[in-house]
Amino acid sequence: MRQEHHHERGPRARSKGTLQERFSDEARFIKAWLENPGSTGAVSPSGKFLARTMARYVDPAVKGKVIELGPGTGPVTQALIQHGISPDRLILVEYDPAFCRLLERRFPGATVIQGDAYNLGDTLDGLIDGPIAAVVSSLPLLNRPEPDRCALLRDAFGMLGVGGRFVQFTYGMVSPIPRRPKSGVAPVAFDAEASQPVWLNIPPARVWIYKPALSVRIARKSPAEQLMLKIREGTDRVKDEILDTRDRIETEIRLAKDRMRLDIERQTSRMRDEPAIRPAMALLRKLGDGKRKVR
Repeated sequence: MRQEHHHERGPRARSKGTLQERFSDEARFIKAWLENPGSTGAVSPSGKFLARTMARYVDPAVKGKVIELGPGTGPVTQALIQHGISPDRLILVEYDPAFCRLLERRFPGATVIQGDAYNLGDTLDGLIDGPIAAVVSSLPLLNRPEPDRCALLRDAFGMLGVGGRFVQFTYGMVSPIPRRPKSGVAPVAFDAEASQPVWLNIPPARVWIYKPALSVRIARKSPAEQLMLKIREGTDRVKDEILDTRDRIETEIRLAKDRMRLDIERQTSRMRDEPAIRPAMALLRKLGDGKRKVR
């Protein structure tokens, strides 16, 4: 009995538990989407590749809290923790009460707030005691009008410290926050960069990284701080480009291996079906059987 109990807690049992958890998360998302598609925005949680890409743009060395908007079932939260962000630095802002209860169970060290991410000032009132390190958002921004999107970014910029950034994913290929809003709203001065498309996510997505415009940040600094800021900007840009290139190469290698394996399987299957090859294949099988009997 003890052996069976130990076996159930082994790698196979953990894998089974992880798979069941994944299906449960998918079901939760579908239910939330059916009840309120405007606020959920997706019918499944972010995939691990997308979550890791988002987490990678948060620097654990930058001091301050990390605010996650719309964490859902927590795939990006988990990626942030694995990236080196301590759970006690995380403030998770989620609108859905059921997701909030789930997040509290999965991440007991984090602060979970049930509230409106588009009203950050009131939602985070009394929780922020200094500049924050980053805002990481999985909100469906394109479901909201331009004024709401611009106001969200403006509020987030007001909380960011030096080196802070706003990280957002989107299924579209253009920035979900416009530089020149069509609705006549005052634009937000920002610098932005986008990741390579995360093709392994379903559907494919892209991560956008927003920072207050360099001109705005420099204007607030002394000459020495301005120089250090420019150096850091250049270093961060080079680091991000190296990481993007590495991920792209790893993905291409993985896809090439898969294509090669499928080609070999197809060629082998085709050879087995060729009439001229069948006698030779039968002979090889007999020789193999004979060697096994001799052993």
